[in-house]
Amino acid sequence: MSKSLVILGGGESGVGAAILGKDKGFDVFLSDAGRLSDHYRSVLEEEGIEFEEGAHSMERLLAADEVVKSPGIPLDAPAVTAIREKGIPVISEIELAGRYTRAKMVCITGSNGKTTTTLLTYHILRSAGVNVGLAGNVGKSLAYQVSRCDYDVYVIELSSFQLDNMYDFKANIAVILNITPDHLDRYDHRMENYVKAKFRILQNLTPHDAFIYWQDDPVIRRQLAQITTEARLFPFAEHREEGTAAWVSDDDATLCIDTPEQSLRMPRADLSLNGLHNLYNSMAAALSACILEINKDAIRKALSDFEGVEHRLEPCGTVDGVRYINDSKATNVNSTWYALESMPKNTILILGGKDKGNDYSEILPLVKEKVKAIVCMGKDNQKLLDFFTGQVDEIADTHSLKEAVDTCHRLAKPGDTVLLSPCCASFDLFKSYEDRGRQFKAAVAALPSEA
Repeated sequence: MSKSLVILGGGESGVGAAILGKDKGFDVFLSDAGRLSDHYRSVLEEEGIEFEEGAHSMERLLAADEVVKSPGIPLDAPAVTAIREKGIPVISEIELAGRYTRAKMVCITGSNGKTTTTLLTYHILRSAGVNVGLAGNVGKSLAYQVSRCDYDVYVIELSSFQLDNMYDFKANIAVILNITPDHLDRYDHRMENYVKAKFRILQNLTPHDAFIYWQDDPVIRRQLAQITTEARLFPFAEHREEGTAAWVSDDDATLCIDTPEQSLRMPRADLSLNGLHNLYNSMAAALSACILEINKDAIRKALSDFEGVEHRLEPCGTVDGVRYINDSKATNVNSTWYALESMPKNTILILGGKDKGNDYSEILPLVKEKVKAIVCMGKDNQKLLDFFTGQVDEIADTHSLKEAVDTCHRLAKPGDTVLLSPCCASFDLFKSYEDRGRQFKAAVAALPSEA
């Protein structure tokens, strides 16, 4: 009799896990408390996979031999709590997929920059001719690709939620870009729980594996002092320190990468991505490529022609001499800090959304240095208004994207920059940060021009 595999959640992750489970001979049942999208419903029907939506049949769930939980479902959700109390193993889609492939895994996490770094690493490997798949928070689900594709390497973006239910899965190259407070509501509002979740990426690493990390991150430094790992360490930093594997030379602004596998030198000015945060993203991607012994010329070319990530410091037009930048992916304070760090003076900053307990003092020095006006955009902007009133020349209270963009258009003068970098989640006014960013770009495109 085949084992019973229950999948909780019918999005990309869950449907991919269901397909892999079916292909491996499990008796698969998918359950989603919400409504499935038309696309995923049709996929499950075509695959002949049994599913339910709109509710959980607990008797069926509690009869499972193993449960795969989609990352968006909290560990304390009632169905998950009941499953765990019965002693049924709960794993992630990534954990399931890892059992059925011997491909090399480049796994990337961090509070900020992980999507850019993941896509840049994938771009380098793919451009160099590597048979590579893209998975995790971007691309098709890893489980689906393991079942239906045959890649030699996977580049995987991993959130803390995905790492929570990974146990035997092993990366070959693990990357932690940075750790700043985020999603603390999922971790009992305790930073140490969030940090431990991020560091699960180091589980099961051997002396043959690599750990790439930002050397100057104080949270990473503290956690590394408390744990041990057998992996080889490859820290990166803006300036060279003892043991640093990637840095920028102080004399000629050259990006330097040194690994036992190979070394690489490249003028920083040739990097396609600008800003300090993107320098770190480029270092992490280049280190991964060098460790995998990718041709140096291919690495340099890919670092210079990568086109960036939608909704992350994405230029979206110039109207009457004013630049508009879409950074809707900035859903926490640290991400907005990096965005402001790369902005010129006379920036008009759009902030607001669903506040996750933000402390805005981190960005205040950059706001005072570079921001001429703040336009708040959200259902409830009182916390922002209380904090930033008096810190900038002008502050506006708006409650829709059109109102916010129209206000920026009125306040801006030729040479100014309008930056959407909200610091907050999007769910008060939008379906997602992607929805927010696309609406922003559409609103900018619709602005009247005096030219």
